[in-house]
Amino acid sequence: MDNLRTQGISMPKLGLGTFRMQGDACRAAVESALALGYRHIDTAEMYANEEPIGAALEASRVPRSELHVTTKVWHENLAPDAIRRAFDASLTKLRLDQIDLYLVHWPSRSANWGAVFETLMRLKEAKRVRAIGVANFTTALLKTAVEDIGAPIACNQIEYHVMLDQSKVLNCLAAKSIPLVAYCPLAQGRVAADPVLTEIGKKHDATAAQVALKWLLDQPGIAAIPKASRPESQQANLDALKITLDEGDRKKIAALPKDKRCVNPGFAPDWD
Repeated sequence: MDNLRTQGISMPKLGLGTFRMQGDACRAAVESALALGYRHIDTAEMYANEEPIGAALEASRVPRSELHVTTKVWHENLAPDAIRRAFDASLTKLRLDQIDLYLVHWPSRSANWGAVFETLMRLKEAKRVRAIGVANFTTALLKTAVEDIGAPIACNQIEYHVMLDQSKVLNCLAAKSIPLVAYCPLAQGRVAADPVLTEIGKKHDATAAQVALKWLLDQPGIAAIPKASRPESQQANLDALKITLDEGDRKKIAALPKDKRCVNPGFAPDWD
């Protein structure tokens, strides 16, 4: 498993997304993923599953130094005191002494970004979190965080897959040497039925989803966190790493329509 190095941390390029996983099913999914070799687990306070994830992490006995755990603060909790309370609650639920990566989950139009990032940087200085970052940030918001405030942003976690063009944000991140962590990397299952991806998959004895995932992971500075609750799906995502896409495959994927955004809540920013 390749890792991305950013702001002093090493993050496996393939992780496990846990959105909409709950309770015992979530714990079982994380336990199976860790047993298969996953070491990057992604959660958030909004997912309401940090407690079962914490139980799974504790039960797995994987050395803490081998694990990368990301969690996120919700956009309604971006006042400094609210961030600290949310962070303390996440740390307790995850049964950890330190979070590897703590993200602003969504931008808020009412946020005082100077105060937000000062609070996050103090958590980092106190060694309660190893790195801080953002999710769902546009290029304008990235400029505010990185250039205006000087925050040590370790990643921007955004929706990215073969059906959505994110070249503007990608170029901005690359210029700042900031990795992109792709959520919804399989377009919420839509890639599975795509005839072009299916055809490429047949050539490589793979599924369309594996082709879509490998396309992402082949890109420099990109990690992906597909949600997979069943051990077979988790293993299939690991097996995607074995595929070798050629230039012809990449040209066919480049020609796919790239206008399918799956996640666009009412509080989302004005996308670039």
